[in-house]
Amino acid sequence: MQSILPPLRAMHAFESFGRLGSVSAAARELGVTPGAISQQIKLLEEHLRMPLIVKDGRRASLAPKAKAYHAVLSAGFEKLKQAQHLLSQQVADLDVHVSGLPTLVLKWLNPRLHHFEARFGEASIRLEATHVEPDPEFLDHMFRITYGTASRVFPHARALFRDTCFPVCSPKFLEDYPDALDPEKIADLPWIDIDWGPAYSTVPRLSHWLIAQGLPIPAHKPISVHSLSSSALEAAANGQGIALAQSSFASIDIELGRLVKVSHESLQMPEPYFVCWGPQMMENEKSRNFLNWVLSEASE
Repeated sequence: MQSILPPLRAMHAFESFGRLGSVSAAARELGVTPGAISQQIKLLEEHLRMPLIVKDGRRASLAPKAKAYHAVLSAGFEKLKQAQHLLSQQVADLDVHVSGLPTLVLKWLNPRLHHFEARFGEASIRLEATHVEPDPEFLDHMFRITYGTASRVFPHARALFRDTCFPVCSPKFLEDYPDALDPEKIADLPWIDIDWGPAYSTVPRLSHWLIAQGLPIPAHKPISVHSLSSSALEAAANGQGIALAQSSFASIDIELGRLVKVSHESLQMPEPYFVCWGPQMMENEKSRNFLNWVLSEASE
């Protein structure tokens, strides 16, 4: 195998084929003909001196020894995409770029941003709501607001706050199901579940709150399961059932009367939320202002 890198176009064609599973799909993605994809893969095989695909009749797939190579190649192309995205953001000349967990951005950070502008003047802030944690190498150009142990991979992190959870429902649901105010009856009522996924397995769910109160958990399935807390809270506000709400996410809806607490007993989140950043971020005055501001907001 040669040590010199293969042609980029050949690697791109192979990466697309392996990810999408067919020559025709790779051709559509890259805007070329299927024949061109096959030709580039053959060129890569010749360069590496090893077969990369196997054929079973008319179907082609990755050769067993090529799977690990494809995985590393895919990760490399993903980093190239991230670098291009980062450059685009820098060209846009934004003052502050913040990536954060979707509901935390929507329900906690966004409603407070006018306080930042009132204190430091007008600023151009990009908010990116995603569960995907950014590569720590790119954190010199953005803040990341995340939860728990996910913060440990970043160069710098400060705890914002540790939230509390309690069950909520809509006023209409409470009118239809007055037993919701009796904690021992909650397990028998329609309920809404929240599942952030395996990366956030410590985030409490309604069953955890019930167990903490010494109460039985629901024997029936939830009305719906949501990967976003904001989506679950909307379902609760629409009268679909009882949901476990975090205080920082539900406070505005409670103030507006869209949601009501069905119990004053709360369960503390096992870990706090964090703001994370890279070393060069503090060279920018507006970034320093944002960090100081968001920490002060979290302490109130």
